[in-house]
Amino acid sequence: MKFGLLCVITDFSYDPVSLGQEAEERGFESLFVPEHTHMPARIETPRPDGGAVVPEALQGLDPFTALAAVAATTETLLIGTGICEVPVRDPLILAKQVASLDVLSQGRFLFGVGTGWVTEELLNHGVDPATRASRLVEHLEAMRAVWTRHEAAYAGRFVKFDPVVSLPKPVQRPHPPLLIGLTGRRALDRVLETGGEWMPMYSIEGAGLGERIDQLNARAADAGRPPVPVTAVEVPPEEEAVARCVEAGVSRCVFTLPPGEREDVLPLLDWYTELIEQADSL
Repeated sequence: MKFGLLCVITDFSYDPVSLGQEAEERGFESLFVPEHTHMPARIETPRPDGGAVVPEALQGLDPFTALAAVAATTETLLIGTGICEVPVRDPLILAKQVASLDVLSQGRFLFGVGTGWVTEELLNHGVDPATRASRLVEHLEAMRAVWTRHEAAYAGRFVKFDPVVSLPKPVQRPHPPLLIGLTGRRALDRVLETGGEWMPMYSIEGAGLGERIDQLNARAADAGRPPVPVTAVEVPPEEEAVARCVEAGVSRCVFTLPPGEREDVLPLLDWYTELIEQADSL
């Protein structure tokens, strides 16, 4: 089992450089940063896990900027988006950002992707929420073409461009891992359709996570794929939750750190570290 952290990096909380270094020193495998380009002042959309919606607490620094700072000051820590809202981004620009960050980190980038859950945010970008899953799949296809071909062209429903040359290419071949951050009925379909890994929220999938992973791997085997790595995010820092992830076949557990000052964050890191040490005996 690998263990990572998920944290909103803000302008008032512990800085990403120090956080990344502290996480690496304690043996964490990865650090993920989520994304919202903005938060509408009035949000009617409920959170997927039913939690409270607090606009000021759901956004921070641009994840690619924050992760670049972490990459420059760490050596082994994997860095990832958790998740990047792909449907609201231009795929040519996003493909360049991903490749650049993978180069700067020397192949340590994990591309966690999703559709975005705030309807009002999607509408502000001109994205019809009904098309967000289709846009995710198509944008990933277009970016994969850019990453893997010297000259790439794409023509789809939402994305269209004539032959382009986009350099640099990612260090990881054929591209950084795609962690599909979706839940719900069609989530496994999208994972298999994109050829990615799965990145479910524990708070939504927790009780049935093992069964869902079994279904995913059975379908992957039918398609000639090996078992699919699973990164469970927002796992409660509790022995029972970690044990459930181990039993379910989760590859990576990701604990959440709230944005806070150094004196608030470091005790939580130490607590999580102790939990990891206990998990090694499971």
